[in-house]
Amino acid sequence: MNDIIIFGAGGRVGRAAVAEAAARGHRVTAVVRDPAAHLDLAGVSVTLIQGDVTDAASVAALAAGHTAALNASARMDIPSEEHFTAAAKALVAGLSEAGVRRLLTLGIATTLESEPGVRLMDAPEFPAAWRAFAQGHVAEFELLTAEAGPELDWLMVVPPLDLAPEAKVTGGYRTAVGTVIDGPGRIAHADLARALLDEIEHPRHSRVQLAVSV
Repeated sequence: MNDIIIFGAGGRVGRAAVAEAAARGHRVTAVVRDPAAHLDLAGVSVTLIQGDVTDAASVAALAAGHTAALNASARMDIPSEEHFTAAAKALVAGLSEAGVRRLLTLGIATTLESEPGVRLMDAPEFPAAWRAFAQGHVAEFELLTAEAGPELDWLMVVPPLDLAPEAKVTGGYRTAVGTVIDGPGRIAHADLARALLDEIEHPRHSRVQLAVSV
């Protein structure tokens, strides 16, 4: 049994990860900005709590005693790069202080390479607004690469472009390091959560973008 802290637990991926972790018998701390809006998350093995993933002191205080952390947070009301770099900085500092050694964070498929050296977001026709949001994850990855010390075993898990609530749950998934995975390019939230928990329970990848798809 692990003690897992999940930031952004109120979102679709966060909720799926909370459910998967609890179903596997782990103890979960579900961190949200407004607990009153997510009371249904609390359960026998799930503690619902208010916290700020962009504040190192908050991360350190909440994460103490946990085995692993997952960042599933996102903000649409502030620039993408501002949120994701602030979260990365706070997680590196806060988890180090708390003694948490494993961090998973969610990426975005547009940062993956479609061929060597060419990312999806580099296409001339790629919408500028989407590129700006994707750049937040690029900056997050670069910050983690530069600032996370050897004591933090981190991984960016990247779902395909079609992360669909209505997608069929298959019970399986495929992975690739840094590149788009051939195929339908979609995954259900429950299958993505399965991949996340597998990497927490049995870490196989570190310090890379790990693409996940069915």
